[in-house]
Amino acid sequence: MKIIVVSKRHGSTRSFTLGGWTRALLSACIVGIPVGAATLAVSHLSNTDASDVMTPESALAWSESLERQEAEVEEARYLTEKKLAAITLRVAELQARLVRLDALGERLTTMAKLDNGEFDFSRVPALGGPEEDLDEANYAAPDFQLVLEQLGEQIEDRQQQLDTLEALMAKRKLQNDVFLAGRPIKKGWMSSRYGRRSDPFNGRIAWHAGVDFAGKAGSNIIAVAAGVVTWSGERYGYGEMVEVNHGNGFTTRYAHCKESLVNVGDVIKKGQIVALMGSTGRSTGPHVHFEVYKNGRTVDPAAYIHRTNR
Repeated sequence: MKIIVVSKRHGSTRSFTLGGWTRALLSACIVGIPVGAATLAVSHLSNTDASDVMTPESALAWSESLERQEAEVEEARYLTEKKLAAITLRVAELQARLVRLDALGERLTTMAKLDNGEFDFSRVPALGGPEEDLDEANYAAPDFQLVLEQLGEQIEDRQQQLDTLEALMAKRKLQNDVFLAGRPIKKGWMSSRYGRRSDPFNGRIAWHAGVDFAGKAGSNIIAVAAGVVTWSGERYGYGEMVEVNHGNGFTTRYAHCKESLVNVGDVIKKGQIVALMGSTGRSTGPHVHFEVYKNGRTVDPAAYIHRTNR
């Protein structure tokens, strides 16, 4: 191998001739120096990283961090399950209240005699209307727990209002049921009025304490108001008689019956059949003798017969 050296200052050249051993030694130096340097650098970095990762302090820190994260995840899961259980219980309570409101609403519609279908509590209320897009950027979803609490308060308020309305309607219905009005028969005619009249047996002027309704034997006799049966059976002059106490000082009597259909102590409704028309006792033919007592004294039943229901 020949090496030519050029002088930068004088521009002259010099040449050297290298032998075989000299060339081999120079090549080994040129190639070995960079390779050795690279090998030493890689070895140093590998030893440094391994020592950093594998130190006991580093391993302990990693273990503590993992345990801390696992504890946080477990606590979050426990709190989430607890909150979900509370929400589930609250929803079940609200559903039970809604079932109660539905039943109460259906009862009120029956009491109010509303048309079928006007308030149907078994169906979801109809909804509709045009929709408008919301600005989602400024929209914040409400807190679910807060929404449930507000819904519970609304249901509680509605239930109190419906309970009050039910109590008022029940009281009104009770007052209407005990309100004396109407005739004690469905078919027949008035054959004798209240007051002075000629006695049908001896022709003398006598006092008639009620009104008579003549009709077909065996036809229905109905109560003009709700009440409690205080007499059911034979009574002198009345024959087979039914007496009903309606409260508030009012009592009615249905006399000369063919048969009584109620017993003492029975609670009867307005319009209920209490007896069948007959001609028992002091009677000249099938009819019902109807009397109205107010505070223990008879009054003219005509004032109540021509009364209209509330």
